[in-house]
Amino acid sequence: MEEENNNQNLGMNLYEGVRGHAVKILNRIDRTDAYLDKLLDIEIKNSTLSGIDKSLLFEIVHGVTRWLGRIDWILNGFYKGQFSKCIPNVKNAMRVALYQILFLDKVPDYAAVNESVDFVKKLQGQKSADLTNAVLRNIIRSKESIRYPNPDEDIVAYLSAYYSHPTWMVKRWVNRYGKDETEKFLIANNNKPSLILRVNNLVTNADELKRLLTSVDLKFTDGKYLPDFIHLANLSNITDWEYFRKGYFSVQDESTGLPIKLLDVKPEMRVLDLCAAPGGKTAFLADLMQNKGEIVALDRFESRLKILKKNLERLKVTNVKTITIDANDYSDEKGFDRVLIDAPCSGLGTLTKKPDLKWKRDLGDIRNIVNIQYELLKKGAALLKQGGSLVYSTCTIEPEENFEIIQKFLAENSNFKLINAADFLSRELIAENGTVQIFPHVHGLDGSFAAKLEKN
Repeated sequence: MEEENNNQNLGMNLYEGVRGHAVKILNRIDRTDAYLDKLLDIEIKNSTLSGIDKSLLFEIVHGVTRWLGRIDWILNGFYKGQFSKCIPNVKNAMRVALYQILFLDKVPDYAAVNESVDFVKKLQGQKSADLTNAVLRNIIRSKESIRYPNPDEDIVAYLSAYYSHPTWMVKRWVNRYGKDETEKFLIANNNKPSLILRVNNLVTNADELKRLLTSVDLKFTDGKYLPDFIHLANLSNITDWEYFRKGYFSVQDESTGLPIKLLDVKPEMRVLDLCAAPGGKTAFLADLMQNKGEIVALDRFESRLKILKKNLERLKVTNVKTITIDANDYSDEKGFDRVLIDAPCSGLGTLTKKPDLKWKRDLGDIRNIVNIQYELLKKGAALLKQGGSLVYSTCTIEPEENFEIIQKFLAENSNFKLINAADFLSRELIAENGTVQIFPHVHGLDGSFAAKLEKN
């Protein structure tokens, strides 16, 4: 019995330390469809790591995932055989070490190698440890002369390897935007995410929240386009702060506020949030409506609505009615003054915050989701009162999911017209067609889209 307990403890301790936890998470991302942030949250909650180590774990896992294309390009060049068929523990230990060697200054190269070699030896034995040591030391010796595909011969292969994005994605964007614009976009996608707060005016105001941030030495700048948003200078565990629990703010990108401002809700209106969870946009609607009138928030998953309700409770929102239902099955006699359709999408505007999405998505995902998006737009439009308006929004930059859907809908529904978003938001955000189109490298926010339609 004692030997069995010892074996269990040994299993628990195999992935100890920041790098061990990082390899464990990266193994799971390779093996499953699980999303990076969920795995990271679970690992951080269940670990005994210090605050500094938790930050380093976040940095390493996000960093390896963000730069996986470049890291694997280099490892493929130095690994004898097929690197993709390498044992997962060895493969991800090498990736973690190489990320530290290429991108982190605080850990000396030799220390990053030694830690990985010791880790691999413990899990996979001496032979794998020797292999890890040889590959990594070889890379360090040749670090300044690593070769990438020749941009003059194959610009897509070069951009894909050097800026760590899948080839199919880069090819699409080069065809659409050209080389220079695509390169700027890829660079922006690889930036570390910023932390942005939305002031909850149901509880506080921007001036008071700024004073509180200053009192705890948190540096910030004002929102770029919306006064209700504050950009923090550094990532911090802001959700541990007492004023988060008290509902003074929510953590959300400023781009998420643009479709809400565009919708132009007023107190006492009846508003439908067709795809509501996790509730960041729902809460902003309630804020602008001063908790007056009614917001009906739909989601087909009870578990997601539970998270939404918890968020709304924290933010002191009281005018929201939640319904667990597939949006396409929902019916309503009275109709709505405003409808928000924040459609599920490929998410390719959010790669700064969700770097794993670029490796999980393919062209088929975009083709498949377009039909779902169009059905949601039709459903939202059918529930709108005459004279009312809707906003269709996504967090992607792909035309098939954005303006092409609006064009198709308008061609089939002559009783709707497109409203110029410049009447509600800064002209810097507005495309020639009158819709909101945000790009990370142009606007410094997550990539997103929003269009406003009015029912005649």
